[in-house]
Amino acid sequence: MRRYDEPVEVRRGPVAGWSSERGPAQFLWRRRLWKVRAVQAHWVETGPWWQHAGVRAVIGSEEPTTAGLPTGSSTGTATSVAELLVEREVWRVEAGPGGPGGPGGLGGPGGPATVGGLGNGVFDLAHDGATGVWQLVGCTD
Repeated sequence: MRRYDEPVEVRRGPVAGWSSERGPAQFLWRRRLWKVRAVQAHWVETGPWWQHAGVRAVIGSEEPTTAGLPTGSSTGTATSVAELLVEREVWRVEAGPGGPGGPGGLGGPGGPATVGGLGNGVFDLAHDGATGVWQLVGCTD
């Protein structure tokens, strides 16, 4: 799987063969529209809470610091629970080119929208619930 960290626009909707939960139905990546054909997996990941400056200070692995702490924190040991419980949803989907303009997605340079020249691929899309931002984090063709 190739790793990416690129923003994508996602439209949620019903996905064939998936539960009543609305998942990513389409996404826009590199000026191409991709239609989700199937959801292969869905999970939730926690953020690296152990790397937070406040946690490192509490366990004694680093000097206390106020960097990255909420406004009004006077020591490196004061950390909000919300900062430590950051989560993101990850959707592994099978998708292919779709949308207006035929197989080339939204059109534009580069010919048809393909991943590795195959047309379909498996993509890992991550959604940060706190910010609402979607990222493409991986792709297999």
